[in-house]
Amino acid sequence: MHIDRRGSGNGISRRTLVTTAGVITAAAAVGSLAPGTATAAPVNAPKKAPASANGWTLEKEANHVSTVWTRPVAGTGLEVDIRIGDVEAILLHVVRRFHYEVEQLSPGDLAGWQPIDGLHKDMPESNLASGTGVRIRPGAGAGGSLFPLQVLTVRDILADCEGVVRWGGDDDPVDESLFYVDRGPDDASVRRLADRLRLAGAMPGEGAGVMVDVLAPPRRDRAERLLKQQRVS
Repeated sequence: MHIDRRGSGNGISRRTLVTTAGVITAAAAVGSLAPGTATAAPVNAPKKAPASANGWTLEKEANHVSTVWTRPVAGTGLEVDIRIGDVEAILLHVVRRFHYEVEQLSPGDLAGWQPIDGLHKDMPESNLASGTGVRIRPGAGAGGSLFPLQVLTVRDILADCEGVVRWGGDDDPVDESLFYVDRGPDDASVRRLADRLRLAGAMPGEGAGVMVDVLAPPRRDRAERLLKQQRVS
């Protein structure tokens, strides 16, 4: 029997095997150096939802497939479109203290959510469109709209909110009618403050409606410290 010693015994030459193996190895090497496609960003990656200046998602409307709903403000006879949950607990506390301690509010003195159209999208007023801001006495936004003792009371309300709420009176341009949440939706301080205010509101002798001495030195000191922090920021 004759054996072809030039091959491998199955009709394929040794040279062919060596050549084929080299081509496969080279192709694998080239493939490992080529730019990868597995880590490329998806072509149809979802876009980030539009947000107001404080980072909360904008809402197109209230009371329908929305996080913004009309809520009563206890003790005032007023209602406002507000983001439900923690933001609601915080901003309604602000409104109630303003009503009881700064100036009694009447119908038309309170406004909440409104569409982003017509608002400056990069300004604090855009927070109205996410339901995380309110206007108290809309139209009274210019500086000097409050008496000095009223300003001290507003400062006490802000200190009561531990810096989570900011007053447009400290912004540039000034808008003394605007109050808004000054923390993002993932900031744990929002939930902590809301929980504290809800607990205080459920206990007799605490919460909004209980008159406090805003001129007491400890309260004044607390308010002044927050004022310095917020004006720097």
